[in-house]
Amino acid sequence: MIRRSARLVTLVAAVATLAGMAGAAGGAGPASAASSVTQPSCAKRQAGHASCFIVVAPPASGKHASTALPSGFGPSDLDSAYNLPTAKGAGETVAIVDAFDDPTVEADLAVYRQTYGLRACTTANGCFTKLSQAGTAGEYPPADGSWALEISLDVDMVSAACPLCHITLVEANSSALADLAAAENTAAATGAIAVSNSYGGDEFNGMDQVAGDYDHPGTTIVASSGDAGFGTAQTPAVLPTVLAVGGTSLQAASNKRGWTEHAWTGAGSGCSAYIAKPARQTDKHCHMRTVADVSAVADPATGVAAYDTTPFQEGVTWYVVGGTSVSSPLISAVVALSGKAITPSFPYAHQGRLNDVVGGSNATGQESCGGDYLCTAKKGYDAPTGLGTPDGAGAF
Repeated sequence: MIRRSARLVTLVAAVATLAGMAGAAGGAGPASAASSVTQPSCAKRQAGHASCFIVVAPPASGKHASTALPSGFGPSDLDSAYNLPTAKGAGETVAIVDAFDDPTVEADLAVYRQTYGLRACTTANGCFTKLSQAGTAGEYPPADGSWALEISLDVDMVSAACPLCHITLVEANSSALADLAAAENTAAATGAIAVSNSYGGDEFNGMDQVAGDYDHPGTTIVASSGDAGFGTAQTPAVLPTVLAVGGTSLQAASNKRGWTEHAWTGAGSGCSAYIAKPARQTDKHCHMRTVADVSAVADPATGVAAYDTTPFQEGVTWYVVGGTSVSSPLISAVVALSGKAITPSFPYAHQGRLNDVVGGSNATGQESCGGDYLCTAKKGYDAPTGLGTPDGAGAF
């Protein structure tokens, strides 16, 4: 059900008032980013269009002086952090929907996988498939360097979390939500167990025009919550049939897990102005749909390595990147590791099999909720990190 909430603004204000009252293990590790200037890959688009949610660390962080591996978390780091059963996933397909063309994606994927000792994933061996919005191979939209980096990140993250999975990339004709929705239908029709969507735009009156395109029983639809912190919910993540993925900052630690996480300052979260609250959510301070549901690493300061040769930054091929564009394909791959598609309600019934993220906030300046769970990682459910991050594939 999609409808307008006339009380949204006053609700957020009331929540704020109420709350006011009351280096990676064994690898190269991410760049230190305390003084780094990051940049979004995709510029803000006009109404009716989406932006990708990748955030790029400075070019110098793409190289590492002391090891042969690129800077940024690699597959072994992510597998360790999230206790992933990477021997599973054979025969499962994760689909990725993005806009425009990445003409070097297959060659770049080969470099990433070879660098980290993963088996080849190519068109020739049936592991990798690239399709147009219409579902055809060989006729693709125009290339775009910003979205090409997004595409490279997405295929790299699926590879890192589920190296035995097949990958299907569907390229929309443009960043228009209508084109991306059409590509979504194509991706779901391939039989993928999960479809990752690392893009979004502000929710809007009339989302029902694309809502059905993100409703595919038998396929888990996953979408990034956005990189703008607490505030407006993003579509398609806000749609009730979508598993919305927020973001964390991930660091190696000497504790039992070997890692710590807190909410990333940029992780998108919000209380919908249009989408009724789904039955799976019982949080009290948002009477509509709350974003997000779950989360994974997204902070570019503790970012992942990605390889891309379609020009974005001159002379750079290895990047350290973050944004909830990292967490969406990661979670999609974890669904594939579980061996079955799930509905967005499934993790809510298996919260004990997730890492509960406590600490950190995505509220800045005037966009504050007074320390409430809508903008601060608390014990149990909170909006920036949802129910938590993967601890194996049991919650998926």
